Amino acid sequence: MVFDWFKAREVTEFGAFLADFLAERIPTKSPKKAPEALAKLFAHVERFKESHKLNMYKKAKLANAFKWKLIDHGYANEFIEEMTKELLLHL
Repeated sequence: MVFDWFKAREVTEFGAFLADFLAERIPTKSPKKAPEALAKLFAHVERFKESHKLNMYKKAKLANAFKWKLIDHGYANEFIEEMTKELLLHL
C-alpha cells in the first residue's frame, strides 16, 4: 500500500534502540571504536533489514533517530557523524 511507505514509527524506535545499545557498550568519555560492540550493532541492523522493507524515507528516519539519541547521550559530534555514516552504509 502507498501509505506504508511513510509508516516510520517502528524504524525510528529501532534507531533509538541502536543508539541506546551503542551507549551501553561504548563510553562517552572515550568513544574509541569497540569492534565487538560495533559488530553486534550491525548484526542487529542486518536482522532488522531482513524483516523490514526499508525505503529511502525510512532509512533517513532511522538514521535521524539514531543520531539524535546519540546527541542525547552526550557523544562528540565527530563520533556521531562517523557512526551515523556507518549505520547508513549498513542499511
